[in-house]
Amino acid sequence: QVQLVESGGGLVQAGGSLRLSCAASGRTFSSVAMGWFRQAPGKEREFVAAISGSGGFIVYADSVKGRFTISRDNAKNTVYLQMNSLKPEDTAVYYCAAGRVYTSYTLSREYDYWGQGTQVSVSS
Repeated sequence: QVQLVESGGGLVQAGGSLRLSCAASGRTFSSVAMGWFRQAPGKEREFVAAISGSGGFIVYADSVKGRFTISRDNAKNTVYLQMNSLKPEDTAVYYCAAGRVYTSYTLSREYDYWGQGTQVSVSS
């Protein structure tokens, strides 16, 4: 069982930065992939970024590539999402997820555990 708790969301102006954190419980953190997804009002949940258990593989959605950076600290059981050059269209609830990915890091169904979400709002 893995429990995930996100933090770091908030309100920021366009062009600003935020860093999200996701703290995980459990002893198997380093063996699971971690992903960030987001859901804007009236839209489906979408993939943002993911990182393998070792941190050796990382993938981003095209919409955030070059602006967002995912990283993890296995000693602290924490995954981060550094978000720079934020845009109003980045406004959403951001969720972190954990799972043993077998097919694709970008698919939400590959993740077994989800956090409660943290709101990110970007004003223009």
